[in-house]
This record gives sequence, structure tokens and C-alpha cells, in this order.
Amino acid sequence: MYFVKTPWWLRSLYPALTWRIPAKEKILFLTFDDGPEITATPFVLNILKQYHAKATFFCLGKNVAAHRTIYERILAEGHAVGNHTYQHVNGWKVDNKTYLNDALEAAKYIDSALFRPPYGRITRFQSAVLQSAPQTGMQRNFKIIMWDILSGDFDVHISSVECLANVVTHAQAGSIIVFHDSVKAFPHLQYVLPKVLAHFTEKGFQFKSIPNLKKWPE
Repeated sequence: MYFVKTPWWLRSLYPALTWRIPAKEKILFLTFDDGPEITATPFVLNILKQYHAKATFFCLGKNVAAHRTIYERILAEGHAVGNHTYQHVNGWKVDNKTYLNDALEAAKYIDSALFRPPYGRITRFQSAVLQSAPQTGMQRNFKIIMWDILSGDFDVHISSVECLANVVTHAQAGSIIVFHDSVKAFPHLQYVLPKVLAHFTEKGFQFKSIPNLKKWPE
């Protein structure tokens, strides 16, 4: 089970995490988790370029190590990147040391202060450590980026039409939307992403990458 639209009460339990970005203008923040991958990521980059859209890619360290050229293309085309751990570890299922070391291993390959926990699962302790680097001996403070719209592109039990509806029905200015540039999500992604970009472009929206700001503008 997962929430397509993140409920207010869940956001209120973790107020230090970023769930959406205040925006007075028509702006959406598309994000892609788990890449880079040799088929899905180039597809995403090609579609984004067609619409002059920017996005944020939360990359796995192991995939950056394996597909460095694709990672460098993400950067060269003006998109943002974020740390998604090295091995895609679940913060609820491993000890704190293992989790934090995995994030640090990914940081050797991904130069970013943005961090997204795999599965959205992170403990309060892990979150506090990642956000307070100088006090813990880490190299930087991470800004932890969650989401308010989960497309469900990873869900093999829904149709691509349902996946598209998850996004177009719920997204609004400032929404952080999760897709995956992965093998599993690619069947849905091929159908949904071009239609999302076309739909919201027609409505006057722009697509921007997530900035690394200490405080979002009011």
C-alpha cells in the first residue's frame, strides 16, 4: 500500500523533511529515482529535452559507478542530482551505521547535498544525522527531499492509464512528483511521462529541478 498524494498528517510527523516546494507560479518538480539505467534514463532525458524541462535525478551510487557516461549526461543537460544511497537500502531494516555508511559511499560518486531515502523509509535518527553533518563528522548537510505525489510507475498491478491519472489528478504548483528511471518502471514511464509533460505544458506549467536552498522562498 502507498499514498499517491502524501497526506497532511504524514508530512506533519516529519516537518524537517521537504515534501513540496512553495510556488506562486505554475512550477512542477519532476524527480526520477534509482538510475541511471541504460534504457530508461536516456529515454527520460530525450523526452525532457523535447519540452525544455529540467528535473532532479536521485541516483544510486552503484548505478553511477556502472553508468558514469549517462550520469555525466544528466549533469551536462542541466538537471540536478541527488543521493539515493549506494545500494538502495531501507532505513527501517538496517542498523544506523550501515545506513549512514551506505549514504556516504554513494556520496563518493554523487556530488549533491540533496538526499532521498529509498522507499521513503528513514528513521528520525538517520534523518537528524544526515541533516547535521558538521556535528557528526560528515562532509555536508543533506537536505532530505520526499514528495507529495507518487506516480506509482513501479506498481505492476495498475495500468499505465491509472499511473497517468495519479499525476494529472493530484499535481499542483509546487508538487514534487516521483517517477523511476528503472527497468521495472519503464513500461509505465514510456506511456506516462510524455503525456504528463504535454498535459501540464498545455496548462502553462514549467518543470524545474530542485534547488539546494537552506530555506524555500515564501
